[in-house]
Amino acid sequence: MTRTAPPEPTTGTSAQATTQRRILTVLVCSQVLSGAGLAAGITVGAFLAQDMLGTTSLAGLPSALYTAGSAIAAVAVGRLSNARGRRPGLAAGYLTGALGSAGVITAAAIDSPALLFAALFVYGAGTATNLQARYAGADLADPAHRARAISTVLVATTLGGVVGPNLAAPTGTLAEHLGLPPLTGPFLLAGAAYALAALVLALWLRPDPLLLARTQAAAAAAAPADAPQRPGTGLRLGVLILVLTQLVMVAVMTMTPVHLRDHGHGTAAAGFVIALHVAAMYLPSPLTGRLVDRYGSRPIAAASAGTLLAAGLVAATAPGESVALLAVALVLLGIGWNLGLVSGTTLITAAVPLATRAKTQGAVDVAIAVAGTTGGMGSGLLVAATGYPVLALAGGVLAMLILPAVAAAARRA
Repeated sequence: MTRTAPPEPTTGTSAQATTQRRILTVLVCSQVLSGAGLAAGITVGAFLAQDMLGTTSLAGLPSALYTAGSAIAAVAVGRLSNARGRRPGLAAGYLTGALGSAGVITAAAIDSPALLFAALFVYGAGTATNLQARYAGADLADPAHRARAISTVLVATTLGGVVGPNLAAPTGTLAEHLGLPPLTGPFLLAGAAYALAALVLALWLRPDPLLLARTQAAAAAAAPADAPQRPGTGLRLGVLILVLTQLVMVAVMTMTPVHLRDHGHGTAAAGFVIALHVAAMYLPSPLTGRLVDRYGSRPIAAASAGTLLAAGLVAATAPGESVALLAVALVLLGIGWNLGLVSGTTLITAAVPLATRAKTQGAVDVAIAVAGTTGGMGSGLLVAATGYPVLALAGGVLAMLILPAVAAAARRA
């Protein structure tokens, strides 16, 4: 029989509910800002590498680098959060992402590929922090509404994530006026957005949700700090769901702007498609959270696999000249990722105790980042060797591995 985490304090009282609402409000504000920073690398990172290196085969390298950087940052943010609380952990992560953005701008200005790759690695801290913020929304949530709390934080990323890519052209113009390469424009936006997100959290994420949850648990004697806990089915299944959905999403997403550009479309078209994709990644979160709370994580994870397969099929069969069909594929890709993220995150959060929660969550996000690195690096090589349709189809098929894992977990339960 699988062991579960000890009971946790709920947000049943009026004071606790008010505190949770305040924390969610601050997290939402920071996520709106960080969403804009997150989208910059997605939109033009591959273009920068393609232009500076003169080859498509390494266009996936920026995605691989900032997802690799997010792996290191996930460990650091998770450990700092576990020791000091969510506020210093998340604020430090976003500030590091802002420094990485400044490094990318400098690298492009002096035409230094080595500095570009190092800066993209540092820039990945913003991506890791953006994902880890979802855990902060669940620290004080009633377990029955945990998925909704997670989804509230996630959906806030939508506004910045949609606006950011569509500002690629205007920020490019601004960069030119400043004497910088046009492709650095989105990174100007990213640096400012990440810095502001760090400031919002540092000033207003009080009380710290993780530290307060631990205090409440100790006072209620519900979850002793030294309560033993072994990884169970929920943790393992959650990790598998998150890893597979991240790998598939990053691989297909990374090469779609390059695929569009190779068929004569400009930065505006790529920004439009990525904006729809990012919206689909986060906008369905409230509905996904309600579905997970009502039906459980496993059925929603299975739906994630089916949606990612549909995304791969549409992307593989869409003509390169059809921005509309590729946009549909990227929307399905985003929805599939969202279903997997909320269901997987809920499984993991329920499976670990408060005493080690942030540390475990950081380790899980390392696995997610490694999957993203693999997808980003492999995507360029696969497209160069076989073409974009093969990449898209392979991603859809790979996502279907979630189904036997869900079925096995259901049998064990």
